[in-house]
Amino acid sequence: MTPADSAPLFGRHPVLELLRADSRRVEEIAILAEGRGPALSDLLGLAKRRGVKVSFRTRDQLTAIAGSPQHQGVVARVAGATYLSLDDLLAVPAVRGEPAFFLALDQVQDPRNLGAILRSAEGAGAHGVVLPKHHSAGLTAAAARSAVGAVELVPVAREANLSRCLDTMKREGIWVIGATSQGGKPPWEVDLGGALCLVLGGEGEGLRPLVARTADLLVTVPMRGRLGSLNVSAAAAILCFEVVRQRLARKTP
Repeated sequence: MTPADSAPLFGRHPVLELLRADSRRVEEIAILAEGRGPALSDLLGLAKRRGVKVSFRTRDQLTAIAGSPQHQGVVARVAGATYLSLDDLLAVPAVRGEPAFFLALDQVQDPRNLGAILRSAEGAGAHGVVLPKHHSAGLTAAAARSAVGAVELVPVAREANLSRCLDTMKREGIWVIGATSQGGKPPWEVDLGGALCLVLGGEGEGLRPLVARTADLLVTVPMRGRLGSLNVSAAAAILCFEVVRQRLARKTP
């Protein structure tokens, strides 16, 4: 496992989910001194049960700790999130007794998009996400805020060479399906019930040519309006829940 850079995490819901997940060491939670009330009772109760230090600060002090005024009166000092090795990530589906369901992101650079994708991945029951080491958003505080707790729940690997990583998955019997803005099959016409990895490209550029050529198949979400494509996080949500739909349909008597 490889630790990501340590950074403060702020916002009521992200900090609450961090405490619920109990996946990272929380060194301190700082709360707005005049902000104590029923809305924070669950958070304070969890912090007490986990033995986490709680301090009460002024708004300016919280802004300084968070590096942002958008802290909602709650800031946590935490150890950095942890990246799994690819081997550890590939072992997750067997532990859960399910066909593999991964996402790989090809240079998604906006941490808000990464956070939203992690949230969709968690909601759809994905086993993990693969990120490139370069030209990609990582597990930062900004991603954690957008993920609203999913950073603590979705295993993430970070690999130097995404195409090589996808080749490794293919050798493990995992079908690699790339998402493209045009030219692919509609996802509901593709069998998504087996072991698979959905690959989504970065903002604006989409999949790089080498990554697209590595895919076994390309899919495209049909657009009926005048816009040519979806935001990558919206496309990820549609594809993730198409996987869920097909897999639930298989279980229906």
